[in-house]
Amino acid sequence: MLLFYIDCTMKTFYVTTPIYYTNGPPHLGHAYTTIAADVIARFKKLQGYDVYFVTGTDEHGQKVEKAAKEAGKTPKQFVDELVDEFKSLWVELDIEYDKFIRTTDDYHEKAVQNVFQKVYDAGFIYKGNYEGWYCVPDETFLTDGQLVDGKCPDCGRAVQKEKEETYFFKLSSFKPQLLKLFEANKNFVEPQSRWHESYNFFKDELRDLSVTRKSVKWGIPVPFDKSHTIYVWFDALFNYLTAIGYDGKTAKTAGKYWPADVHLVGKEIAKFHAVYWPAMLMAAGLEVPKKVYAHGWWTIEGQKMSKSTGNYVEPREVIKKYGSDAFRYFLLRENTFGDDGDYSQKSFDSRYNGELADEFGNLANRTLVMLSRYCGGKIPAKPKTSKLKETVEEKVKVYEEKMEHYQFNRSLEAVWDIIKGANKLVNDTAPWKLAKEGKQSEVDAVMYELCEALRITAILLYPFMPRKTAELYTALGLEDLKAAKLKDAKWGKIKAGTQTKTGAVLFPKIV
Repeated sequence: MLLFYIDCTMKTFYVTTPIYYTNGPPHLGHAYTTIAADVIARFKKLQGYDVYFVTGTDEHGQKVEKAAKEAGKTPKQFVDELVDEFKSLWVELDIEYDKFIRTTDDYHEKAVQNVFQKVYDAGFIYKGNYEGWYCVPDETFLTDGQLVDGKCPDCGRAVQKEKEETYFFKLSSFKPQLLKLFEANKNFVEPQSRWHESYNFFKDELRDLSVTRKSVKWGIPVPFDKSHTIYVWFDALFNYLTAIGYDGKTAKTAGKYWPADVHLVGKEIAKFHAVYWPAMLMAAGLEVPKKVYAHGWWTIEGQKMSKSTGNYVEPREVIKKYGSDAFRYFLLRENTFGDDGDYSQKSFDSRYNGELADEFGNLANRTLVMLSRYCGGKIPAKPKTSKLKETVEEKVKVYEEKMEHYQFNRSLEAVWDIIKGANKLVNDTAPWKLAKEGKQSEVDAVMYELCEALRITAILLYPFMPRKTAELYTALGLEDLKAAKLKDAKWGKIKAGTQTKTGAVLFPKIV
C-alpha cells in the first residue's frame, strides 16, 4: 500500500517533440529537437519526476501523398520506410522516449474522428467554401496579407491558389480566450520573442480555419462526410493526447500526464501550437498545455541548410566519427536554446578536442590513472577540509536553475566550471610530486576531491552524454548511473575504499 501511495503522488512531467513529417528522412533539425527533449526528460527524472516523453511521425497530407507518388510507392509503403529511419536514428542517439506515435496508428485515427465529431457537435465546425493561398510544404492556408513577396512567410516557397468545399473550425470564436491565455501567462510561449510573434499573429484578426480537404485522399476521413479528409494539422496536434490514451470522446483528459508540461517545437510551427492547438482544445473542453517552447533554426557554415546544395549535416556520419554523446553535447553547448545557431566543423572540432578531450576526458583519465598508481585504485578517506566542495555545491545549484529554464549551454558552463576547478587542483597540487615526496595523506586528499568532483560531474552530465558518463561512473566503481538522482550530487557521498578501474579514454582526440 505504501508503494502504491508513493507512485500515485509522484510529480509528473510530460514532454513532447513535434511529430515529424514523413516526406523525407530525418535531418539535423529533427535530431536537435529530439535530443533537447531527451535531455529534459532525463533531467526531470534526475529531479525525481515521473516523466513521459512522446515523439513520433506525422504521416498524412498532401506532401506525403505527392512524395510517395514521385517515389513510385503507396503512401503507406513510403511512410513505413521513413519511420524505420527515424526510429533507428533515435537508437543511435540514445533517445529514450516512452511512446513513438504514428498518425496512421488505428487508435489515433479513431480518436481524431471522435474528437472531430465532438467539436462539430459542439457547433465549432461548419461547412463552407475555401478560396485562397495554400503552401503545400507547410500544409498551411494563407491570406493575401500574410504572403511575403507573394510567397509563404514561413518557408519562403511558392504558394498555390486553392478553391474547394471545406469544413471550417470557428477559430475566431476563441480569440477572447486566447487573449486571456496569453496576457495572463507571458511564459506560455517561450522564448519571449516567440510569445510576441504568436500574440501578434492573432491579436488584431483571427480568421476561421479550414480543417478538411476534398482533394487530398491520404488522410483521416471526416466521420460524418467521407468525401472530406481531416486537415493534417487538426489530425497531428491531437497526437499529444492520443499518445497518452485519449479516445476523443471523454469529457476529461486521459491519464495523469495532461496537460503537457512543454511542447518542444521549431519556431516555424509555433503558431500552430500556440494559437490553433489551444483553441482546438478549448473547443473540445480540454485543458491547454502549460508551455510551448519554440527553438531556432540551424545554419551550416553560415548558410541555410539545404540537402539539394549539399550544405547539410548527416547525423549518422557525425555519430560514426565522434560518437553520439559528442553530437548531443555540441548541439546544446554551441548556442542558446531558442536562438538560431550555426553548425561549423571548426567549432565542432574545437569543442570536441578542447572541452571533451583535453578538459573532461583528460581529467577523468589522469585521475583514474593516478588513483591506480598512488592509491591502489581505491577511493581514499574523505579529508577534513576541501578545496572543491564550495565551488561544486554552488555550480550544482546554478546547473539546476539553468536546466529548469532550458538554458542548456549555461548549465553546461556550470559543469565545466567544476571540471576546470578540478583540473586546476591537479596542476596546483601535482599529486605525482607529492607521492614522490612521500606525502601520502596529501595525495589521498587530492584524489578524493578529484573522484568526488568526477562523480558529481557524471550525474550532472548524464542527461547530455548518457554513454560516456555511464562509463565514467562504472570506472569510479559506482553502479547504475541511470538510477541516480540530483540529490545524489551532494559533496561527500562517494565511499572510501571503493575499488576503481582505468579504462579506455572517454574522448580520444580527433586530428
